[in-house]
Amino acid sequence: MAHETQPGRRGPRLTYGMAAVWSAVAVLLGYAVLDVADAAPGALTVQPLPPPPPTETIATRTLPSVPQPTMATSVAPPLPSLAGDTAAPSAAGIEQALASVRALPALGDSALVVRDGQTGEVLLDQGGDELRIPASTTKLLSAAAVGQTFAPDETLRTVVREGDEPDQIVLVAGGDSLLNPGKGDPDAVAGRAGLRDLADQVASALKARGTGSVRLYVDETYAAGPTTAPTWAPTFRSSGITGAVAMLGLSTQRAHGGSPGPADPVASTRAAFARQLEARGVDVTLAARGQAPGVPGSPMPTPAGTGAPSATPSDGATLSEGGTSTAGAQAPTTPAATPTVPASGPGSVLGSVESAPVREQLALALTDSDNALTEILSRQAAYRSGAGTDFAEVGSWVVSQVAALGLDTTGVTLSDASGLSRENRVRASLLSDVLVLGYDGKHAVLRRALDGLPIGGLTGTLADRFTGADHDAAGRARAKTGTLTGANALAGSVVDDDGRLLVFVGMVAGVGTNDARAALDRFVAAIASCGCR
Repeated sequence: MAHETQPGRRGPRLTYGMAAVWSAVAVLLGYAVLDVADAAPGALTVQPLPPPPPTETIATRTLPSVPQPTMATSVAPPLPSLAGDTAAPSAAGIEQALASVRALPALGDSALVVRDGQTGEVLLDQGGDELRIPASTTKLLSAAAVGQTFAPDETLRTVVREGDEPDQIVLVAGGDSLLNPGKGDPDAVAGRAGLRDLADQVASALKARGTGSVRLYVDETYAAGPTTAPTWAPTFRSSGITGAVAMLGLSTQRAHGGSPGPADPVASTRAAFARQLEARGVDVTLAARGQAPGVPGSPMPTPAGTGAPSATPSDGATLSEGGTSTAGAQAPTTPAATPTVPASGPGSVLGSVESAPVREQLALALTDSDNALTEILSRQAAYRSGAGTDFAEVGSWVVSQVAALGLDTTGVTLSDASGLSRENRVRASLLSDVLVLGYDGKHAVLRRALDGLPIGGLTGTLADRFTGADHDAAGRARAKTGTLTGANALAGSVVDDDGRLLVFVGMVAGVGTNDARAALDRFVAAIASCGCR
């Protein structure tokens, strides 16, 4: 019988056998639902199964083991370097390791330099003294130059001051092109200072004075100059290869490949600031661009007490109002060289916000190969030194500052600071000089900038390199890339299998970008894996 009845009950009562059958059917139906939903494997599953969880494996060690110090060794003199003299590479070892790489067709027209990062000794020099197009490795020279002008922890202020009349306010472009349009982020480099915070301060100050309607001016005196270089292709800005060079801008409008920034960053920032004030009940009228009321270029963007370089003009140069040099000599402009800002009345500060330190911005510029940011920081540094502010003048100033470090710049010419110009000419040996100098730790701003170099296979412009057969350098190589049509470069450092820091520069001409990159990556990977003693 399939079922039976009991007195006093309605309907059938399942037998134990039938219950088991229906239970199995229910399970199968439930599994089928999960199968269709791809939540369980089966004939109906349309998506592949997720990969099994990773298993823990032991990677090949590429750095020497360092034992934990004992009490006895801890009280001794400072510990020696990670890699001692016995681990120093040799020129013969480098030659042998790179023999097959140097024979690659893509490196037929190349300059290659390898140096010991600890001693500076030249281990390989193939055409290192040839003048070549450096592309974005130019930024290494610019970082060295900027590092001599700004103090290690120096920041940039964006200030709003009162004009000649109580209803006039002046937004002073102070060199921070990374303003957050909202609230500033104290942990960020791009967006450390916030436009909303600035608006809060200014609106509060205006309310305290009983001012509800203002005319907003912009002072663009500080480090004024053209927004694009005449030696750049017209499409560089419109395609996002570079942003417009200006002393005021928003972090959210940084240009990158395929996404151009605004043609006029100052106008965009001014409009955003006006909207912030209006949201706080202040009626704003935008004044015409041009001469702003008050002392031009005041106050300087450098906060007081930052230890900036001296403001004393050299070679008899004098500083005109606003900080420009009347004689064209090297004349740093700092707060001491500008009029004192009054506490109240015309010229008084209504609000100010501070950027991340310049050295952090330099590191970001190297990580992202940000052309506009490099030009913005270099122009400011040149302006503070009394040099001109067009692109060629800033490039010449960069060369002069690198020479002032005691490095040989014979024949080197720069038409910009970012490396977009094909007129630039630099030697691979000079790039290696700057790298060795930066790693000696005596130049704080340059050293921090080098910390921002992209890491092979991980960050910035090297995120998608050293990820295949050349993985020996992944995570160990830090380098600045350089890419223009027919001219490719790579300059940086790598820790080899002996734990030794090696500096390298490779500059390649006359081959396609993909071939040049592949060859340069093999060049660096061979250095990383050789332990070239």
